[in-house]
Amino acid sequence: ASIWPVTPPYHFRILRYITSNNNIDVPKRNVILELEKRGMVNELTSPDIINHVKKQTTIYCGIDPTAPSLHLGNLLTLMGLLHFNIIGHRTIALIGGATGLIGDPSGRNTERQPMSLTMIEHNITALNQQLRRIFNNGLMYASRRGFILDSEVDNFSVMNNLEWFGKMSALEMLSDIGRYFRVGTMLMKESVKSRMENESGISFTEFSYQLLQAYDFWYLYNYHQCRIQLGGSDQWGNITAGIDLINKKKIHDVINVKNNQDKLDNAFGITIPLLLTSSGEKFGKSTGNAIWLNEDMTSVYEFYQYFMKVSDADIEKYLRMFTLLSTEEIAHIVKTHMESPEKHYAQDRLASEITELVHGLQGLRRAQFATSILFDTPIKDMSSRDIIDAFANDSRCLTTVKRNDVLNCSIDRVAVVTGACKSRSEANKLIKSGGLYLNSKRISDSQYQLQENDLIDGVICIFRIGRSNYRLAQIVE
Repeated sequence: ASIWPVTPPYHFRILRYITSNNNIDVPKRNVILELEKRGMVNELTSPDIINHVKKQTTIYCGIDPTAPSLHLGNLLTLMGLLHFNIIGHRTIALIGGATGLIGDPSGRNTERQPMSLTMIEHNITALNQQLRRIFNNGLMYASRRGFILDSEVDNFSVMNNLEWFGKMSALEMLSDIGRYFRVGTMLMKESVKSRMENESGISFTEFSYQLLQAYDFWYLYNYHQCRIQLGGSDQWGNITAGIDLINKKKIHDVINVKNNQDKLDNAFGITIPLLLTSSGEKFGKSTGNAIWLNEDMTSVYEFYQYFMKVSDADIEKYLRMFTLLSTEEIAHIVKTHMESPEKHYAQDRLASEITELVHGLQGLRRAQFATSILFDTPIKDMSSRDIIDAFANDSRCLTTVKRNDVLNCSIDRVAVVTGACKSRSEANKLIKSGGLYLNSKRISDSQYQLQENDLIDGVICIFRIGRSNYRLAQIVE
């Protein structure tokens, strides 16, 4: 397949799928069956959706603007949207400019801290740009995996539910939405039940969240012909509330619009399973920090390295869920990997695929270059300029320190100043156990003093803690 430029914006529609082996046309895949094969379906509201997706339809997923970036926990849902998009279905990413002011109680033990309108507006702008960039990168990634694209059609859009809720008064909400809901049914929703059993309870504000999300589905169903909502497994109650509202409201609408057969179409919901690692940890967490999809918050190097460290027990599952590789190719990757697992072949493929999908070819190349600097390139062959460029804006790996604060200082102190260690006692323990390295050389003397000739080109030194944790220090005047 040809390599598309990695400069957004580009909009694509899939015309058909070409097998990677022999370039023979095959029928358009049923996206629901494809998702099930990849382990990406937790529940379906009706098996009729399998027939429904045989024709073009529209699907949406909601995203509340609680941060200026999505994280890996959101990525599986985006992959679900991408699978629909690449075979020609219309897809909508709905940012909750209104619902973000309320807060979704699903999966939470306590109420969210309210966010200011200014902060939400900032997050909406950032998420809008990020979603478009990820889908552009994702579609270009798809083209390089054998999907034929049409640049004339744009089947992906980003919307904001403040567009309709911002015009709605409280009286309108109660009369147009509230009358269709029964409090007893609302109390039975898992997100509400779990909070009612908690001593902190649930506020009326969060209790009303399911009304707003249900209306989102109705609005998109009624005005944008959207028939499917996709969400995480914790969104089941909100999704079914939306379908229930649609079924109740369209009865009234059909009386007024008898000739609109389209209004009779059913609405459907899909939930994607909550993803945990084989050790039971929440996917996308690394040493207590979320792995963000914004490279200014999590560098492409750290993003790439997260997947390089995936356990063998999780590798096949992640290849199925987070790549567009065929299941046959994934089976071959896993088989090859298991013949020599110490080479981490499957992790390398996973990290490369998912980094290209999220950050594009340029991001992948930067991540691979940064990795080669730390793991493959001898210190004598490195240049300080290459190192600084590779880790630009990566505050978790690269820090700046003043020359007077480190030069001719004991190495345990330097390790603390550069952020390689939290304390001198920690640094000394690492030195005694042989776990602290300076420029690939093991440090054995905690009183060793950093010298000018320890700096690459006089401006960079590299600490390694253990096998694969690095801290780079740029020395400035």
